[in-house]
Amino acid sequence: MKCMKFIENYLKNLKWYDISFVKVAVFFATLFLVTAWAGFRDFVLGFQWYWYLVLAVIFAIPAFKKMFF
Repeated sequence: MKCMKFIENYLKNLKWYDISFVKVAVFFATLFLVTAWAGFRDFVLGFQWYWYLVLAVIFAIPAFKKMFF
């Protein structure tokens, strides 16, 4: 639980663009893994496209709830 408190306190110090930089870094790290590691590439590309869409919608629901309700 201490770890979560630390992260919550640390996130208060970040600006919106810092969080965007983290997202971009994760995006490019994932692209690196897909390019450099054949086993990871085969695993990721083995799923049908609609599973990624379903996961994106599921993970977006809490953010939409906070924005609109």
